[in-house]
Amino acid sequence: MKPWNLPILRFLRTRDSPLSRIRTMTLTSNPSQVRDDLLCSDQPVETAPASLCAPGRVSSIDTRVEQAWAHWEKLGRPKYIVAPMVDNSELPFRLLCQKYGAQAAYTPMLHSRIFTETDNRNKEFTTCKEDRPLFVQFCANDPDTLLEAAKRVQPYCDYVDINLGCPQRIARRGNYGAFLMDNLPLVKSLVEKLAQNLTVPVSCKIRIFPNLQDTLNYAKMLEDAGCSLLAVHGRTRDEKDGKKFRADWGAIKEVRNALRIPVLANGNVRCIEDVEDCIRETGVEGVLSAETLLENPAVFAGFRTAEWAEDNEEGEGYVDGGLDQGDLVVEYLKLCEKHPVPWRMIRSHVHKMLGDWFKVHPHVREQLNAQNILTFEFLYGLVDQLKELGGRVPLYKKRKIDIPQESTPKGLEN
Repeated sequence: MKPWNLPILRFLRTRDSPLSRIRTMTLTSNPSQVRDDLLCSDQPVETAPASLCAPGRVSSIDTRVEQAWAHWEKLGRPKYIVAPMVDNSELPFRLLCQKYGAQAAYTPMLHSRIFTETDNRNKEFTTCKEDRPLFVQFCANDPDTLLEAAKRVQPYCDYVDINLGCPQRIARRGNYGAFLMDNLPLVKSLVEKLAQNLTVPVSCKIRIFPNLQDTLNYAKMLEDAGCSLLAVHGRTRDEKDGKKFRADWGAIKEVRNALRIPVLANGNVRCIEDVEDCIRETGVEGVLSAETLLENPAVFAGFRTAEWAEDNEEGEGYVDGGLDQGDLVVEYLKLCEKHPVPWRMIRSHVHKMLGDWFKVHPHVREQLNAQNILTFEFLYGLVDQLKELGGRVPLYKKRKIDIPQESTPKGLEN
């Protein structure tokens, strides 16, 4: 199934094809960056199906809450969710994660203003019929611009999501993401604008405040404004390093208990057991994973990297799961051939998925870094080279322990 390059569809009736616009993109001073921005294939796009109708808008909070849960139930109440990642949660990667247990996914964050103004940006949002349930995430600081962008994607997703959690400096400069926590009236207007004008539900992804009550007030405001689902990253805006700062599951639990709409958690997920622990401890509907999936897209299927596969105190052990990151890279590349994306995204994923292998064979990594023009032939050859060099780095699964049935004590047999 070829991808739908959806925001471009409205131009398909003209003589100006999407591919011709891609080829005429403005060059920058960095030729290798331009090459990485090009699509990995010039496959044509397909037309999309008719718009899917979501529950209608209502003013009653009770009805909206009931509707939010009905929509979540309709989607199957997914627990294992691919988090939004700039340049990393694109269609081929979402489909790869889906094959290995993911039950829903977010697109990369799209800038609402650039999305509505720049045709070249549109190639970065593609989807297909298998790519559901799907959250399309935008950052924004203007309600009208956000609505214009959201209307372009609403026929092809299950939620339009507002990024209220990005803590990076670019978000500070652009006045979006977690830095809108300083302007809650604007946040409220963004949510209300979408909730009152879209045919699909609105979701939000936030970070917590240092003060718990501020976080609860914030979450409640979003719910009252029309948010139908809230994903909570259990770190503050200043806690950017996930390895240094543990996510606060306790705060997420308090948000879950305070709201009536579905709540998702984000943070501290290294393996499938962490997902189950988080759901049990917080009561959330599902859990998002980001960084862990980039290294190991098979996390939700129970696979672990060697770092998280050491035997624990309970005596549980892990064995070679018959899958390695080289295998995952090959599967990912095949999906990219079918669903073209910019080369820079492919380069990034290859680096992350083969990171453990590159530690063993750093000269192969240097070959990748030196390759300005990527091709599938080169990348498949890279994986073959690593495997021929030996030192395979497998993914692990928990060892199955056979528990013998208790025998009947002697003297008590019938």
